[in-house]
Amino acid sequence: MKNLYFKSLALIWTFIAFSQTPCENGFAGVYPCSGYDLVSQIALETFSANSGNDSWGWTDPQTGKEYALMGLDNGTAFIDISNPTAPVYLGKLPTHTEASSWRDIKVYGNYAFIVSEASDHGMQVFDLTRLRNVNNSPVTFDDDAHYDGFGNAHNIVINDDKAYAYAVGTSTYDGGPHIVDIADPLNPSLAGGYSASKYTHDAQVVTYAGPDNEHTDKEIFIGCNEEEVVIVDVTNPSSPVLISTITYSNTGYPHQGWLTDNQRYFFLGDELDEIDFGLNTRTLIFDLQDLDNPAQHQEYFGPTAAIDHNGYFNNNQFYLSNYTAGIKILDVSNVASQSISEIGFFDTYPENSNTEFNGSWSNYPFFESGNIVVSDIQRGLFLINKSGSLGTSVFTQEDFSIFPNPASSYVNIKSTSQNIKSVELYSVLGQKVYSEEFKNKNEIQIKINSYKKGLYILRINNTFTRKLIIN
Repeated sequence: MKNLYFKSLALIWTFIAFSQTPCENGFAGVYPCSGYDLVSQIALETFSANSGNDSWGWTDPQTGKEYALMGLDNGTAFIDISNPTAPVYLGKLPTHTEASSWRDIKVYGNYAFIVSEASDHGMQVFDLTRLRNVNNSPVTFDDDAHYDGFGNAHNIVINDDKAYAYAVGTSTYDGGPHIVDIADPLNPSLAGGYSASKYTHDAQVVTYAGPDNEHTDKEIFIGCNEEEVVIVDVTNPSSPVLISTITYSNTGYPHQGWLTDNQRYFFLGDELDEIDFGLNTRTLIFDLQDLDNPAQHQEYFGPTAAIDHNGYFNNNQFYLSNYTAGIKILDVSNVASQSISEIGFFDTYPENSNTEFNGSWSNYPFFESGNIVVSDIQRGLFLINKSGSLGTSVFTQEDFSIFPNPASSYVNIKSTSQNIKSVELYSVLGQKVYSEEFKNKNEIQIKINSYKKGLYILRINNTFTRKLIIN
């Protein structure tokens, strides 16, 4: 019964809750949360897509505007989030060939590079500066360049400091990194590749500045290779050199990992260990003080059995997309002493936290504003931010009072600082049962005695939402 309740509420929120819902008493609307508010949400229906996958971001160096990039089964969506409570869907770059559940996006400079598991997809190149002047959105974009040196790819990896893109999981180089020179983004060309360790599922590439002085300033590729993790020197793309490999017990499928900010530790997610071994969410942590001899440092277990997917570091915090458990935020400032703590979460999949491939696929936590993009397979794009960081000028719950609640015959809505422009009431099944617009009103009364008893969602001015119980 509880599962049905959350499914019904989540269905409503998929369609009607698009902005500024604070985390109060453990919930932002219907979404379980701790320490993070829902800033806005865009449903898949808005994108005319059936499922979501990867996400990334771009900050325009000319205007400072922030943009979210979200992978969809049928293309890539571009969203202006410079006003985070009212994001604007600018348009979509359709898939190069056919739809696919897998699409991946990375950015170098002012260009997005996009790959997919779709057959013969290759790599799309999109000039992000085109987003500055979009009229009559959403529009359908075309790509600015295309690279066909491979067909399908599972992922793409880019180091912001170097003009190379690493496509992994292609049919070339036995699935290892296919390295593309993107110094001229509109004319990408093959730079080399690495096949000795075979298939790579996901990876990170950095210009090394960690504790191992032997490898300082080298281009280091850390690949998750189905049964092991490989550390490869790719400074010379035409002649990569294997440095070392990492294995561990209870191996399911080494899926994705990321280095801490100081490049000392590598946090790895195994996508199948929760399924294969009945574990709670497990993050494996390796000490890379010596790149030639990496050592397992710690295993961190989360509070649920949800499957971990993509995780990224920013300012000593690990942002882990955790499928049915949403996104988890971990404080890793004391990782050296094996002390890691969960300091917040936002659950985009409120139905359950089971060991299933539903919910949060990825996230992008690198915007200067602190806004975090979370892409969800079923529910589209979420923007969240640390509770209280947006201030009362953004969140409007203090501007409205609703009473009585529960109510039986009428409900009063009073505004303390702004006019009431519109009110909508939705049933638990998502049916709009009441809608009215107002002018110059700061207090209204709505009769509700004709509605059936139960839980309803009240929406004011298209932004503020609150549960209403009619008894």
